[in-house]
Amino acid sequence: MPTDEDGAAVWSLIRACKPLDENSLYCNLLQCDHFRDTCIVAEMDGQIVGWISAYVLPNDPETLFVWQVAVSEKARGHGLGRRMLLALLEREACADVFRLKTTITPDNQASWALFRSFARRLGARLTDEPHFTRDTHFEGKHATEHMVTISLAEALPLAA
Repeated sequence: MPTDEDGAAVWSLIRACKPLDENSLYCNLLQCDHFRDTCIVAEMDGQIVGWISAYVLPNDPETLFVWQVAVSEKARGHGLGRRMLLALLEREACADVFRLKTTITPDNQASWALFRSFARRLGARLTDEPHFTRDTHFEGKHATEHMVTISLAEALPLAA
């Protein structure tokens, strides 16, 4: 679980993990402080090498929205992203979660691979559809974000 003292290290990790959108240092500090129950850091040799920011949707307590996943280059290829997702879902704050949602641009192959692998590993169903579109939401300056939904209701008891 992150602490407010992790904000700067998380911000640096995200900046090193292209093509992730960079938020302000203050945003990452708030995530580490206000949303620590649904965010996670992974450390290696005292350094933060993994980060997931997420939150339970205020109007849908059965859905965990994953905002960002960042894994340092030196920690890639070991299933860290998947393990962090599983660890988040085991937390008390996610006790009522039966769906995981995230948005992914079509060209972010690493994110697609992570979430498809995660769903496959759990035997869960993954669907996606355009959600925040280039022209309607981003004034043509950002690729369309597809809303990815992984239905966990049947899969989580099997994973346990």
